[in-house]
Amino acid sequence: MPVLSKSVYFATSNKHKFNEARDVLKNYGIELRMINRKVEEIQSENLEKIALHALKKALISDKLPMIVEDAGLFINALNGFPGPYSSYVHKTLGIDGIIKLMRRKDDRDAEFRSVVAFGSSSVVKTYQGVAKGKIARKPRGKSGFGFDPIFIPKGSKKTFAEMSLEDKNKYSHRAIALRKFARWFLKNP
Repeated sequence: MPVLSKSVYFATSNKHKFNEARDVLKNYGIELRMINRKVEEIQSENLEKIALHALKKALISDKLPMIVEDAGLFINALNGFPGPYSSYVHKTLGIDGIIKLMRRKDDRDAEFRSVVAFGSSSVVKTYQGVAKGKIARKPRGKSGFGFDPIFIPKGSKKTFAEMSLEDKNKYSHRAIALRKFARWFLKNP
């Protein structure tokens, strides 16, 4: 493992997201520090707009090199629902609600999308990651969070919730976006 030489802050109140991000970035020698804050979100159908808005609000409070991340589960048979509203839908309908909506659907294709927004005093950048997969017929696994128990990434037979953190990060939308960010960050101190 590389020696951690650079630091970035992650404005989030989601410890699961933080742990996933820290696991990815440590492989690049980047130390991730958590600023435990519920980042103000706007309602939008565009993940990048949501992430950039949250980043701007976070940078007002803390003028540090910082990332925020927003993600959504986009299900083909539901016309992209819940998309950027995934967190709210998880709180209100839950996993069982999505399984119920998918009960008679043959098209199980879905994708998780992530946008990582980075900002500092001199630059703002965004990085996107997509994990294609399928919606399981029933929840499986105890790891992860959110809709992880019903998402099976392409190339695996396991849901995200059945995987270790290390295995999930091989497929994860968030990990893909974070790796793009890390490669840029190391070239642009």
